[in-house]
Amino acid sequence: MKLDRWRPGPGPVRRRMAMGIAVAAVSATAVLGSGLTTAAGADDHATAAGIILGVGATESQRVVSWYSSAGTPQVVQVAPTSKLVRGQFPKNAVTFPATVAANSVNGGYNGHATIDSLKKNTAYSYRVGSQGNWSPAYSFKTQDFKGDFDFLFFGDPQIGSSGDVAKDGAGWADTLKVSLAANPKAELLVSGGDQVETANTETQWDAFLGSDKLRQYPWAATIGNHDVGGKAYEQHFWTPNTDRSAPFYNGDAATRSGGDYWYIYKGVLFIDLNSNAYATGSDAAHLGYVADVIKKHGRDAKYTVLAYHHSIYSPADHANDTDNQQRRQDFPTAFSRLGVDLVLQGHDHSYSRSYVIKNGKKANPGERPGSAQVAQGPGGVIYVTANSASGSKYYDLTAPDTTKDPNYGPDPLNPKSHWANSVENQEHVRTYVKVEVRDNKLVVQDVRSGTCTAPNAAVELGKVSWCGPNSGASAAQPVGSSVDKVVILPYRDHGKGHDVRTNVTTPAEAGWLQ
Repeated sequence: MKLDRWRPGPGPVRRRMAMGIAVAAVSATAVLGSGLTTAAGADDHATAAGIILGVGATESQRVVSWYSSAGTPQVVQVAPTSKLVRGQFPKNAVTFPATVAANSVNGGYNGHATIDSLKKNTAYSYRVGSQGNWSPAYSFKTQDFKGDFDFLFFGDPQIGSSGDVAKDGAGWADTLKVSLAANPKAELLVSGGDQVETANTETQWDAFLGSDKLRQYPWAATIGNHDVGGKAYEQHFWTPNTDRSAPFYNGDAATRSGGDYWYIYKGVLFIDLNSNAYATGSDAAHLGYVADVIKKHGRDAKYTVLAYHHSIYSPADHANDTDNQQRRQDFPTAFSRLGVDLVLQGHDHSYSRSYVIKNGKKANPGERPGSAQVAQGPGGVIYVTANSASGSKYYDLTAPDTTKDPNYGPDPLNPKSHWANSVENQEHVRTYVKVEVRDNKLVVQDVRSGTCTAPNAAVELGKVSWCGPNSGASAAQPVGSSVDKVVILPYRDHGKGHDVRTNVTTPAEAGWLQ
């Protein structure tokens, strides 16, 4: 049985495996014949935990990561769900070798493997481990590999930030349940960073990983400032095409996590940055990375979407942080010149959607606050900041303060908001962002996944004093209702890429840093 024609040669993820951390026990061999692969020498008492399905380099790949009690060879075993008989995998199920490394956090091991050559519109079941020592089986479904699709974007679960891990985990699990019940055909779950409060606290990771939805839908991880301080982030998430060299890393590679990565999914080029590494050359390095990826792959994409943690147009507590002021100077002109369509951010635990921004300024001074449809024009970029997806922590909106940053003052059309933002919202309720990718438009919608009632840890524990629209003056709106929705009409010559990408070569040649 084959998933498709499996190619054992070095694909993007396999090449990166070879560059990764030292391997404590190397891969088993994948077998596509009639027998079931047995990992020789496997520990009969090995256990697997923390299993998560990750995004691959393309729509025909998935990456599975997990923690193990054994460092012996392990695999991911995969079969079309239709071939399972009473839950049992067929004898000719395909296996993919795992890279297993010593775990610096808990003294065990962490493994990852790439499932390759998936077929479209197919339900698959998988399990990890070795013969006689398998994890429970989980399933996922591929869809068409071309055309329209939806993905969901989640801000800062930050499990543990309320002081109650169980309540934070309950809110996060409920947002996953609610969002995927409403959008069962969503194809990606994209992270805004800060999965946990404390980088190496495994009880927080256990709560973050508690929902089986994270084993059924691919998680596209983003590293936040609360994730960067240890190795657990890298050990829980293995990401494709990742560059962990010093400018993208922010610290000691032996003790911290980091890196920039990219993947293409159904005509969208996603580029994920470790925004914890900034200034002192790192912002220039990030821009060089983005430029290089777009130069090589931008013409294969209808849209370019960036994801990173630190919202440069923060409307709340982080609005005038020194590092954000730096990024506001470093990023926007480059993103416009590169033809980026959409930037997804977290960190600020509030929701915002920018006006169309070109070269760090509002592209059209007449664009009205909260417009339901916008045309980007050449170099136009939309920036979105996601609110808390778990309810563990919210930040209230702040008034524009030019004494802290003279370049981040009020919006002339709506002086209570910052000039960059068309919409700023905080209701102290959980939300997620739905993005619809269509051939001629992007639709971005912020959706309520909770109300003022439990699970909503920050409200339950009295971390905030009000809840609901209009600073609590209005009743909370129902789950599934929309906070904001906008149709984005891109500037593009379909099939040829953005005009502004055409001549980009290096950061210096693009003139960004002059």
